[in-house]
Amino acid sequence: MHVERIPVEAPTRAPTGATACYVLGASEALLVDPAAPDDRIEAELDGVEHVAVTHHHPDHVGAVAASAGTAGATVWCRRGREDAFTAATGVGPDRTFAEGTAIGTGEGTVVVRDTPGHAPEHVAFETPDALVSGDLAVAAGSVVVGAPEGDMRAYLASLRRVLGLAPDRLLPAHGPVIEDPRATCERLIDHRLDRERRVREAVAAGNRTVAAILDAAYDKDLSGVRDLAGATVRAHLEKLAAEGDVRWDGAHADPA
Repeated sequence: MHVERIPVEAPTRAPTGATACYVLGASEALLVDPAAPDDRIEAELDGVEHVAVTHHHPDHVGAVAASAGTAGATVWCRRGREDAFTAATGVGPDRTFAEGTAIGTGEGTVVVRDTPGHAPEHVAFETPDALVSGDLAVAAGSVVVGAPEGDMRAYLASLRRVLGLAPDRLLPAHGPVIEDPRATCERLIDHRLDRERRVREAVAAGNRTVAAILDAAYDKDLSGVRDLAGATVRAHLEKLAAEGDVRWDGAHADPA
């Protein structure tokens, strides 16, 4: 299937400063994550039949309404998240999808795969030879999974699910195309489990608040991203509490 990758400047905190949107199919195409108005997106709209997003964060949805309106395209969203989608994009969906929904293009079907964790409605779009993966994975560094919206247990399950799908490539929203999905997913799983271990050890050492746990669990400069790291610690604490490894009341943590 023909895939056109269009990185556009968007209001993102990703180091790249851009979000990649994708046109899937050479005709009657699916446009994924039109993040912001861009002439290169507009040039593709004559062949676009469908518009969808991997999730509702602002750096993925900024040109959904305009792109769909210009193309006269069908707007899709995750079933059960219609109100959140409308609030994020300014346009209501025409149709909804769930796990396994097939969206037809002029070159065949694109299949929706549930990949929650980074956001509750996060999905990926599977073509015959790649997976458009949104903010599930990055080629270098890690993905923010921050409470209250982020769910660390769901995120790890999504990475493991992608290992089972075994796509040839991952097409992420930020950073370069991922040519070795297995190695990347395994690296991200290992990274999250290592951070979880550090959070658990910080709690065992008597650190009770997010700020204290953050200082104990991270050994790098968090300038400019401390809020994101704090939200990630909260997501780890929620996972550990759900699994019975710590006690967490939303403000203070204690060993289980």
